[in-house]
Amino acid sequence: MFGISCPFLTLSHSRSAAEGPLHGVPRTHLSIHVVTWNVASAAPPLDLDNLLQLDNQNLNLDMYVIGLQEMNCGIMSLLSDTAFEDPWSSFFMDVLSPLSFVKVSYVRMQGLLLLVFAKYQHLPFIQILSTKSTPTGLFGYWGNKGGVNICLKLYGYYVSIINCHLPPHMANNDQRLEHFDWILEMQNFKGLDIPNILDHDLIVWFGDMNFRIEDFGLHFVRESVKSQCYSDLWEKDQLSVAKRCDPLLREFQEGPLLFPPTYKFDKNSNNYDTSEKKRKPAWTDRILWRLKRQPHTGSCTPKLPAPHFSLSLRSYISHMMYTISDHKPVTGTFDLELKPLVSVPLITLMPECQWTMENDMLISYSSTPDFPSSPWDWIGLYKVGLRHINDYVSYVWVKDNQVSFKDKLNQVYINVSNIPETEDQFLLCYYSNNLRSVVGISNPFKIQPPALEEDPLGEAQPQI
Repeated sequence: MFGISCPFLTLSHSRSAAEGPLHGVPRTHLSIHVVTWNVASAAPPLDLDNLLQLDNQNLNLDMYVIGLQEMNCGIMSLLSDTAFEDPWSSFFMDVLSPLSFVKVSYVRMQGLLLLVFAKYQHLPFIQILSTKSTPTGLFGYWGNKGGVNICLKLYGYYVSIINCHLPPHMANNDQRLEHFDWILEMQNFKGLDIPNILDHDLIVWFGDMNFRIEDFGLHFVRESVKSQCYSDLWEKDQLSVAKRCDPLLREFQEGPLLFPPTYKFDKNSNNYDTSEKKRKPAWTDRILWRLKRQPHTGSCTPKLPAPHFSLSLRSYISHMMYTISDHKPVTGTFDLELKPLVSVPLITLMPECQWTMENDMLISYSSTPDFPSSPWDWIGLYKVGLRHINDYVSYVWVKDNQVSFKDKLNQVYINVSNIPETEDQFLLCYYSNNLRSVVGISNPFKIQPPALEEDPLGEAQPQI
């Protein structure tokens, strides 16, 4: 019924993914764009090109990390978002999937949403380890405030991403710092083979942190902002003051605040608060990062080699053009340089023959004994431009659809009736249930339509 002569794809397993510094492996450069925005229950605007830097022709991004606060979390909205994609996630996927970005992971806690997108060629090198929500409202029982976290491995390095919403108001600075510490303390990974978060190679922490500007009055702050004289305001920024006193907080870096305070604005305008409360402008929306501590070297200690993992900030800006909220969004664009600890995917997919809609298709793959295979592993067929890993047009369970096993070569078939009749380009992804991640992806290919042959009268007929 099926034979090696049928069209097939070969999936070959790489060497064991035992991790350690790889000698001779070239460095990888990734460009990561981080977004934080308190959207004040608003729906997405029509155009987010500037926010996502899609209008920057000189920027070639590899990943997006997007954190929103105060999404609409009314009961009807939450019920709708449970059954369907929430409007913001759908909007970002609509915009980014045609550009080859795939939603890798997400976590939501009431009004907090954290999304990670990556270009599909990076998927085999991103392993999602954990997602976690830490509520801090109502003594830890309510998620209107708190943090959400995605912990992942990126080319073998541990990365934690935290989106937070801390308590508001000038007088609650001590409470903000307590919640900051509590969120960090709660990022434990008991029962999982994951190191302490402070031993992760990178922590990216951002959100509506709600830190305010102390001492100065409303008029002085507004005049300083108007004249773009920010230096006096930096000295009284609560987060900057706290970093000078707190050794752990001081390990988190931030870019220079060269943009106007991002809160509080009248909605649908660029005017600071004109309500009766007339709140002072403040840099409430922040992006911080922390690299793993490096061993200390004194003058008598041999110089360490160049680090295998380094992060640099390319830009740190606000986006004043967006007026749907009383906050302005803030973005940071980073250049990450690393020497991969995992340089080849666990499973490599290579189209070796032409796929057509005339035959059932065979997929051949091989794996080494240490690959953590599962009966629940599956291979998905996707159109190029997939939105997320469940956006397949067809799939097969690796074990259920196995048709042969010889010399560690497995063959799995996809029934021809499941192949869509289209000339779009496709991808194959191998999803590992144990690793909860894509571990192999093919290059784009086409599935050819049935060939036509001419009958004696000169009319084309489908081949049988």
